Amino acid sequence: MRVQILIILNERMASPNELSKELDEGLSQVSYHVKVLKDFECIEMVKTEPRRGAVEHYYRATARAFLTDQDWQKLPDSIKPGMSASFVKMLMDDVVGALQGGTFDARDDRHISWTPGPVDDQGWDETVNLINETLDKVIAIQTQSAARLAKADAEGIPSSVALLHFQGPDADAKPTQKSKKTKAAKKKA
Repeated sequence: MRVQILIILNERMASPNELSKELDEGLSQVSYHVKVLKDFECIEMVKTEPRRGAVEHYYRATARAFLTDQDWQKLPDSIKPGMSASFVKMLMDDVVGALQGGTFDARDDRHISWTPGPVDDQGWDETVNLINETLDKVIAIQTQSAARLAKADAEGIPSSVALLHFQGPDADAKPTQKSKKTKAAKKKA
C-alpha cells in the first residue's frame, strides 16, 4: 500500500481521505501508512484545509516511487508478482483515463512504441542500462520543469512516462536458466 500511496503522491498532492477512497482502503489504514512515509521523509505535508470541524492534511512525495535493481533483488519473491501487477494496473488505469479523457492523443509529439525482439545477455544488460540512464534524465527534466513552473506559478502539462523492459512470453525463444528450472519443476509435478 505504501508503494501505491507513494506513486499517487508522485503524480499529485492528496489527503489520506482522498487516498483512502482512491485505493478503496480504510482511512485508518491509509493514515497509518501515510504517517510511516512521512516519518521516513518520503512525503511531506504541503497544505491543510478545514473540513467539517477537522483539518485535512495534503501530502506530496519527496522521493520517487520506484525501486532500484538492487532494491528489487532484496524483495522476497513472494511479493514481486503482486507489486508488478499493482504497478502495471496503475499504469493501465492512467493510460485508459488519458484515452477516455481525450488527452492521450492531444499532442502530436506524444510517443508510443513497443519493440519486442530477442537479445542475448549483453543486449539485456545494455537495455537495462539505457533505461536507467533514460529514467535519470526524465527525473532531471521533471525536477527542472517543477522549478520553472513554481517560479512562473503555473500548473504545467500532466505528463506520464512509462518504461517497461521484461522477458516476454515467447515459446520459441531459448529459455533462460530460470525458465529452464521452472519447466523442469513443472515436468516433475
